[in-house]
Amino acid sequence: MIRIVIADDHPLIRGGLRKIIEQEIDMDLTAEYENAQLLIHQLLPDQCDVLILDLSLPDRNGLDVLQHIHTMWPHIKVLILSMHPEERYALRALKKGASGYIHKNETSVILIKAIRKVFTGGRYVSEQLAEKLASEYAIETTVALHDKLTGREFQILVMIAQGLSVRQISRILSLSPNTIYTLRSRLLQKMDMTSNAELIRYALDHDLVD
Repeated sequence: MIRIVIADDHPLIRGGLRKIIEQEIDMDLTAEYENAQLLIHQLLPDQCDVLILDLSLPDRNGLDVLQHIHTMWPHIKVLILSMHPEERYALRALKKGASGYIHKNETSVILIKAIRKVFTGGRYVSEQLAEKLASEYAIETTVALHDKLTGREFQILVMIAQGLSVRQISRILSLSPNTIYTLRSRLLQKMDMTSNAELIRYALDHDLVD
């Protein structure tokens, strides 16, 4: 039996996943969590084989949650289920310990296939992304600047590149403006840049924003 836990802040998404999983005789949904705090403090690791994790949890960046889970309970296979484009977040998620990454627009058949694959020790990404990743690994000689960032810093980089102000980012992430300014300064330093204009140009050049 594959024991599954869901972490997603949208009740409709959790409900849809629950119905899909309940139809499979070899799968058991053992818990659901709507935010990172509940997941981290209430998760029973001996009752979870596969964690289906949304990257956009309201109280903590999903990539940071992923890294925490992978460090604390490496036996748990984490399958990222996200609205974010694969090419933007999948590689970062895989590097931080995810076993798979699928988009929320995928079918239930793909979801079940992904769960079974990661449960047996494999990794799941779409065929298109697998080809892209293989190509990038073949030619990669240096670490990209944005790969040096934490999950939260990367999230702020993307939001700045999308044209959001510090106040808007502060409201969306439920963090103080001072915290956003601090994180922005930190990511500028890590990327050896001095302005939002440089961040925006970098994000556009590396397809980090639509």
